[in-house]
Amino acid sequence: MHAMVRTYSGEGAPQLMDLLLARKVEVEAILRQVDGLVSYHLVTTDEGGMTITVCRDKKGTDDSLDRARAWLKDNANHIAVDAPVVTEGTVHLHIT
Repeated sequence: MHAMVRTYSGEGAPQLMDLLLARKVEVEAILRQVDGLVSYHLVTTDEGGMTITVCRDKKGTDDSLDRARAWLKDNANHIAVDAPVVTEGTVHLHIT
């Protein structure tokens, strides 16, 4: 499995997290189209938040990143937020 964490910070990051939560049904529908999706998590923090995507392989997490970028461009262009810090790697332990 492969995981990707996208960390959002900066002035508009809390507003972005609020938008994602308000439109969670739409976000979920888009991400469920990702081939090999294992799980998706949205975590809010005092500074903004992060999303954690786990897929069967890197191709899936790359697809989720492309879909996230497209959704943000179409739906959150009005929010001034720094580009996310993207961290990714191989999952060695997965507990559910």
